[in-house]
Amino acid sequence: MTRSALLAFPLLLAACEPADNEPGPGGVTVGEAKALDEAAEMLDQQRLPPAAPDEGAETPSSPAATPTAEPAPAG
Repeated sequence: MTRSALLAFPLLLAACEPADNEPGPGGVTVGEAKALDEAAEMLDQQRLPPAAPDEGAETPSSPAATPTAEPAPAG
């Protein structure tokens, strides 16, 4: 009895997953939402350059990275 209950438990858990044609987030079905997520991931992979610069790195054109000349002392 216990053995059959342990075997049936994973099957019952698998049945709890929503079907692809059930309503999902944003008014689309679960299957459509999965397809949109996969498509967005594919687009993100195509748009990223091979060596993307670090967003936190300062560029030479930024004011913080450009050296400023100090005024000459008066006198």
